[in-house]
Amino acid sequence: MTEDILKKIKQLPPLPESAMQIEAVYQDPDSSFNDMVKILEKDPLLTADILKAANSPLYGFSREINAISQAVGLFGMGTVRGFALASIVKKSFSLDLSPYGINNDMFSALSKKQHGLVTSWCIRKENRLLGVLSPAAFLVEIGKVLIAQQIIADGKQEEFRDALAELGNVEAAERQVVGADTPEVSSTIFKQWKFEEGLVDVIGNCMQPDEAEEDDRRAAAILNAVRLAVPINGVVTDASVEAAKEIIAKYDLNLEAFETAIENVK
Repeated sequence: MTEDILKKIKQLPPLPESAMQIEAVYQDPDSSFNDMVKILEKDPLLTADILKAANSPLYGFSREINAISQAVGLFGMGTVRGFALASIVKKSFSLDLSPYGINNDMFSALSKKQHGLVTSWCIRKENRLLGVLSPAAFLVEIGKVLIAQQIIADGKQEEFRDALAELGNVEAAERQVVGADTPEVSSTIFKQWKFEEGLVDVIGNCMQPDEAEEDDRRAAAILNAVRLAVPINGVVTDASVEAAKEIIAKYDLNLEAFETAIENVK
């Protein structure tokens, strides 16, 4: 991690009180479904963002979700926490992803597709992992915002585009030009904000799941597969799906559920 990137992370504003309250409720083993609903209902703008996200066709619900209580009941506290944190965190950043050749709408669509895939894939047999995977899938790419800022500040846009073309790997190009990659920067941001260690570990080690703590390894492997299946341009291809399936086979993940879920995001 370079000093310039670390400085940008340390200069980020603290998360708003609403995020802290959501985290406190989620982390409290004695909290209930209703406690989460009450916190979310205090913020009408956040409620609207969550309901908009929950009604995406990516999740395949046949009826409209029109209340926070309904969203928490259908998705669970962990996944709705992901919706909420994604909305709050992304408002903390000024977005310019032009070094990556994508605009803000494409970046938002990328996060939604990755989250849609991980939710559809895991909601039945891996539901216990969604408390970490839901926010991780929404937020893992946020490090690109600070990396893009650094590329622009250093005037290295052309150098970065050349590295992307030559290496054919986003993280490798980031490390070559900026000295840090997206999972590393993202995990450091969430460590700075004092998110739980499991989330930081899963995001930071999603490209090398074997380096994650044992309890986090499966979630890190799932996040790895999701990022391979849905690359930065958001376009799912036969090649990206096959790359994901290699990870699925290596870590003995649920292939059948993945194949069903990937059809929903193509």
